[in-house]
Amino acid sequence: MPSTPTPPARPPRRELANVSALQQLRGGRLPRRLLQLFAGLYLFGASMAMIVNSGLGMIPWDVLHSGILRHVPLTFGTVITIVALIILLLWIPLKQQPGLGTVLNALLVGPALDLTLLFLPRPDALGWNIALLLAGIVLNGVASAMYIGSQFGPGPRDGLMTGLSRVTGRSIRLVRTLIEVGVVAVGWLLGGVVGIGTVLYAVSIGPVTGALLPPFTVELRRRD
Repeated sequence: MPSTPTPPARPPRRELANVSALQQLRGGRLPRRLLQLFAGLYLFGASMAMIVNSGLGMIPWDVLHSGILRHVPLTFGTVITIVALIILLLWIPLKQQPGLGTVLNALLVGPALDLTLLFLPRPDALGWNIALLLAGIVLNGVASAMYIGSQFGPGPRDGLMTGLSRVTGRSIRLVRTLIEVGVVAVGWLLGGVVGIGTVLYAVSIGPVTGALLPPFTVELRRRD
């Protein structure tokens, strides 16, 4: 799955990295959290489709996905799902523990993107392209806040980032930067789409998600 933004410097009191999958399910307010999880994952895929159809550049991981897509007879969403599952395999040597949200992230975001592309038109006028890009970035921030705030575990790409940070001792900011620069470079070499939208997403998605995360965060109850 595309990379979800790193939570702000003051995360919820009980961080997901320290919460097992069973504790996530037993953390209370389950109906709201599940609804928020599924809605967030669909909206994440839908927002990615909006950015793709804007034609002004893609989010960093989608640069890689679009590059791979040029060489295989698959849908965009299928490529996203396959890459997410491969990344989950990389969690094994890093000893990362997936949650329910981790698995659903890998399986649902790609199909959500493909479904949205079936009915979302591609604008011809530049003004509408810009509007679609900006709306897609904002919706992506909303979706990220909903998914992260549901407290069901990090996405595959975020878990790779935090796992590498823990193993190497490097900061999350540095590891994330190196990963995303790397996937953009590889995606561009494969023929992926890079544009102003790629840069705008990179500099804006963190602040947008950070601003929206507090109202969507459902804190887990401690059950000793």
